[in-house]
Amino acid sequence: MYAVLETGGKQYRVVAGDKLEVERLETEAGKPFTFDRVLLINADGKLTVGSPTVTGATVTADVVEHIRGDKKVTFKMKRRKGYHKTIGHRQELTVVQIKTINA
Repeated sequence: MYAVLETGGKQYRVVAGDKLEVERLETEAGKPFTFDRVLLINADGKLTVGSPTVTGATVTADVVEHIRGDKKVTFKMKRRKGYHKTIGHRQELTVVQIKTINA
């Protein structure tokens, strides 16, 4: 059984027991979190597609920790003008462990 959920503007295919990094959630580490934006559920070949979400379906996960992602470096430059600029960014992430998928 797997589900496709949406959080932080992205979609993730999850199975019970998966560990994934999502955009920062406003929940403390060690607490459970419930994703209610479930777009699709596949239960042993029985496919349920929502429009846009499956009604009554939730995915429960434990918040493991809050981390910061890898640093992304952007370099801007205009040739022959003496202009160059380096910009760095680190995304705030939350690591979650998927517990159950409720259809």
